[in-house]
Amino acid sequence: MKAITLLGSTGSIGTQTLDIVAQYPDQFRIVGLAAGNNVELLAQQIRQFQPQIAAIRNPAHLPALTRAIADMDAPPVLLGGEEAVVEIARYGDSEAVVTGIVGCAGLLPTIAAIQAGKDIALANKETLIAGGPVVLPLVQEHGVKLLPADSEHSAIFQCLQGVPKNGLRRILLTASGGAFRDLPVEKLETVTVADALKHPNWSMGRKITIDSATLMNKGLEVIEAHFLFGVDYDQIEIVIHPQSIIHSLIELQDTSVLAQLGWADMRLPLLYALSYPDRIPTDWERLDLVKAGNLTFREPDHQKYPCMNLAYAAGRAGGTMPAVLNAANEQAVALFLDEKIAFLDIPRLIEQICDRHHTQNRSNPNLDDILEADRWARQEVLDLHLGRAMVS
Repeated sequence: MKAITLLGSTGSIGTQTLDIVAQYPDQFRIVGLAAGNNVELLAQQIRQFQPQIAAIRNPAHLPALTRAIADMDAPPVLLGGEEAVVEIARYGDSEAVVTGIVGCAGLLPTIAAIQAGKDIALANKETLIAGGPVVLPLVQEHGVKLLPADSEHSAIFQCLQGVPKNGLRRILLTASGGAFRDLPVEKLETVTVADALKHPNWSMGRKITIDSATLMNKGLEVIEAHFLFGVDYDQIEIVIHPQSIIHSLIELQDTSVLAQLGWADMRLPLLYALSYPDRIPTDWERLDLVKAGNLTFREPDHQKYPCMNLAYAAGRAGGTMPAVLNAANEQAVALFLDEKIAFLDIPRLIEQICDRHHTQNRSNPNLDDILEADRWARQEVLDLHLGRAMVS
């Protein structure tokens, strides 16, 4: 029975991971849980999965969480705050940590888990995008596994099993195209938050759904693929695949192309990350190609999706630039979700912040450099936004 710690337990990744644990109680057990703000759901999860320790990232909610499980016979240790999540990540005898925290907030807990010798089921792409220059050496130093738990990188990882060294020629990341894939680019000026949150294929969190609409999610995945699989940016391509049946592909040196297919279900990459290298039988719906119907592909529109090119440019610049890109995107998306900026202001703000960072880019950053770049970029976005608002 594999011991697991779950960070971000009340989010989409977290709840689906716990679905797997509930379905396979003879395979997995929960050691620790960490969540952000959802006291009610976290309390339910604590009752059901009986962790040894649990944390809520917002310390103001710790008293309410304590009261919510006060009648348990053997309640877990309860902690609150950012440092508490880091403590959960390194705690106890868990063998693997699922990183389901959204955004750069997942970086420090992931580093703590690696330093504690725990394998990482990586569902937080920002860990590598912002922290790749620091995280990858730590993975090597501590001899842990870094296993992708999102659908695209899991697909690539699965396709690479058995491929000889130097056998890979190209990675093809598939993208749904998001909420506006069929909308003419000239209409993007007037789209609303509600419009952008109507993803045609997936039910995800608000931030990642906006990233899908801008295609920044795919740009960030390009940077993540660079770090995960050690390939040059010229060897990573994005293709729009509206049906989301093929989750990504690889081309080998002899032009053979391998793909991983399946229904849109995040449990599959999560299960593979947790059970690797084994394959656990499931009773989930099997792929029916006739039911799936036509599978189509198109080149992404660079005018509609400027965030894609911003991500490639930041990845090629390296150093602290990917951390700045990621932080600027998170802050800009938050402003958009709060209806303080327009949809097309997201790439405009990100581009301006990245341009400002060029002279400050650190080529071989340490953790402090990365955290400072993240802090600086967020503040720059806010300052730029407030400056615009004052001028207008």
